[in-house]
Amino acid sequence: MVKKKQTAKDLNAEEMILAAARKVFMTKGMAGARMQDIADEAGINKALLHYYFKDKEKLFETIFLQEAKKFFPKINSIFNSDDPLFEKFERFATEYIDEMQQNPYLPWFVINEINRDPDQFMYSIWGSNNLPNPSKFLAQIEKEVKKGTIKRISPMHLLMNLLGMTIFPFVAKPMIVRNMQIDELQFRAAMEQRKKEIPKFIIDAILK
Repeated sequence: MVKKKQTAKDLNAEEMILAAARKVFMTKGMAGARMQDIADEAGINKALLHYYFKDKEKLFETIFLQEAKKFFPKINSIFNSDDPLFEKFERFATEYIDEMQQNPYLPWFVINEINRDPDQFMYSIWGSNNLPNPSKFLAQIEKEVKKGTIKRISPMHLLMNLLGMTIFPFVAKPMIVRNMQIDELQFRAAMEQRKKEIPKFIIDAILK
C-alpha cells in the first residue's frame, strides 16, 4: 500500500492538532483528556481529528517523543562538555527541572516507553549511531577523586544520585502534593529551589 504523501495543508493541520493536544494534556493529563476535548481545542470536528491521529495515545506519543528528542541530547551535551564537574551538576539540575516544569508528563512517557521497548525508545531518540555515552562524565568524576578534590565515590552511584534526586520528585508528584498538602504553585516553587539544593547537597557530600 502506497503511503499518502503529506501536503502543506496536512502538516499545518497536524501542527494545529498537536498544539491543541499538548494544551489539553497539560491541563487534564493523559487519563483525563478526551479526543473530543482536543478536537474542540483545535476548532475541528472529531472525525477530522481521527483522520490525522487515530487515538489520544498516538497523539501523546507524538508530542512527547518530539520533546524527548529535543531534550535528551541537551542533557548529553552537558555530560560531554568541558565544563568543570560542579558546574555540570548545576547545569543538569537547572535544565532538567526547567524541562519538567514545562512538560510534567515527559517522565511518565519515558518510563512507559522504556518499560515497553527500551531498545526502540533509545533508537527513536538517538538513532543507531548516536547513543548517549556518559563515559566522559564518569571519567571526570574519577579524575577528581584521584586529584583529591572530592571523596572516594563510585562514579556510577554519583550519576544515579544526581538522576534520582532530580527525576524522582516529578515522577512522585501526585504523592508529594497529596502527602505534603501543597498546591501546584507551592510544588513549582519547591522545584525551583531544588535547582540550587540538588547540586549543593551533592557537592557538600563529596567535597573534601
